[in-house]
Amino acid sequence: MIITGKTAVITGGASGIGLATAREMVKQGAGIVALVDRSDVAHTHAQEINRAAGREAVVAYRGDTTSETFRHSVFDDLQTRSVQPVSICVPAAGITRDGLSVRVNKESHKAQIYPAETFREVVEVNLIAPVYWALEMVSRIAERRSAAGLKRWQAAEGMQGVVVFIGSVSSQGNKGQIAYASTKVGLEGAAATLMIESMFYGVRCAVIHPGFTDTPMVRALGEDYIQKHVLPATQIGRLIAPEEIADAICFLCRNSAVSGQLWADAGWQPLNT
Repeated sequence: MIITGKTAVITGGASGIGLATAREMVKQGAGIVALVDRSDVAHTHAQEINRAAGREAVVAYRGDTTSETFRHSVFDDLQTRSVQPVSICVPAAGITRDGLSVRVNKESHKAQIYPAETFREVVEVNLIAPVYWALEMVSRIAERRSAAGLKRWQAAEGMQGVVVFIGSVSSQGNKGQIAYASTKVGLEGAAATLMIESMFYGVRCAVIHPGFTDTPMVRALGEDYIQKHVLPATQIGRLIAPEEIADAICFLCRNSAVSGQLWADAGWQPLNT
């Protein structure tokens, strides 16, 4: 599947991996890239990318990715802007709410359990929302095919779409990330199931598992934590550049032989300390 001329939706597009992916897709000739984020800075980045590209390649949408109404509105608006339907979906929006699953107070000897409401928040943003952005694209492809009298997709038609979920090396287990790690493992199961189902309509699905990448989310861990716990466990001795992950995501989009999971972890292994 080529990226040239295609319409793509990227959530979490105002920073980090999402923003780098949008820039890379525009370089590779994407027709329209939707930059979806809860931050107004998405509009600023869209203007910058468009100026550099010399064309209106990026459209910014500000809103809550967990909102069904907002999701529908983004796809509806893109449908009016482009003759090309959305065929690339990279739901990259995510949050971390790190904390030990059980922490004992040394004075009272009472255990504090990771808050259930925090766990639900992480699941909503990191697992449920990405799956439903993907399903939105698949459902619209399915509707168009049905309206055109097309049934089971045939290889001679060419790929109709691709979903790339953003997993994490934390899915292997990482201290203090009980909620975050659970959502990333959940995306693996969602991708494997969706691949089986969505290929009926000609849509592939894959997961990329980045290692610790130089994004605002990782930088928020603090320089001390990065130096002591991240870099010593990373074989290349540095944080991964967002552009390196973006390149791998575009590779997953282009190469129809690649499905399942791609590990872009820079040789990271948890220290378990």
